[in-house]
Amino acid sequence: MNIEFKNWLHAFRLRTLPLALSCIGMGSVLALYHGNHQPLVSLLALLTATLLQILSNLANDFGDAQNGADHAGRVGPDRMVASGKITPARMKTAMWLFGLLAFASGISLIVTGLWGESWRSLLGFLGLGLMSIFAAITYTAGKKPYGYAGLGDLSVMLFFGFTAVLGTYYLHTHQLQFSLLWPALGMGGFSVAVLNLNNMRDRESDLAAGKKTIPARFGGVAARRYHSVVILVSVLSLLLYSFYFGYKGLFFAAAFAGLLQLQTLIQVLRVKELTGYDPFLKQTALRTLLLTVLALLFYPFS
Repeated sequence: MNIEFKNWLHAFRLRTLPLALSCIGMGSVLALYHGNHQPLVSLLALLTATLLQILSNLANDFGDAQNGADHAGRVGPDRMVASGKITPARMKTAMWLFGLLAFASGISLIVTGLWGESWRSLLGFLGLGLMSIFAAITYTAGKKPYGYAGLGDLSVMLFFGFTAVLGTYYLHTHQLQFSLLWPALGMGGFSVAVLNLNNMRDRESDLAAGKKTIPARFGGVAARRYHSVVILVSVLSLLLYSFYFGYKGLFFAAAFAGLLQLQTLIQVLRVKELTGYDPFLKQTALRTLLLTVLALLFYPFS
């Protein structure tokens, strides 16, 4: 494989994609459980989420190199800009490209999902799309990245949890229910957990760069307690929602995947070195995706 191509694949950080796909997928699965699912909406939503996630990863690679969080002593995988394998100018070009692709895909998604709806709905979702692109870029890039102010967890909950799950559901059904906040909270929580694992791994380099994540601000012990609460709340939110509404397939999926997430949590709490957190990022993301896949596969039993 061409070395330059491998560098770009590394910059895309494909192991983060399952998380974005699982949250968007859950919105579609919930629409299916409520009897209103549009396959084309699901496909366009998954494509848009993939492009936004890659854009976010490229911006993160660029921004952390720009702001000093990526340096020679950093724990974790190499970053392409900081290591000199991709120049800042080329990374900026790639960010523009994926930003435009995400915008085009998002427009297609909005038109497909909201065809015949009011202009207010169309403009509302256009605003959400633009906010998502802006949030993906400014998490670590720019003069005042909000990730360095400790707002990353809130952003992930808003965009991976509430926007992804509820937004996708609305594009299928053209309606929302208050109860959907529970599965949105659960999926957003798993996404926050992955970010927290990343931040626990990078705690020392983030401290040196002035990046005020929860682990950097409050320390490793508090970060582990926070991580435990996030995982437990996420599992319970999905279980209670599916049990209350009698969605047996979703309940079985949440129970099985939830047990796996709890197993991962126990392993995380036993980590001794910062590098030990890294394998659990991928594991937590994949088990979140497994939850969505099982909820879809178990749908006939509900």
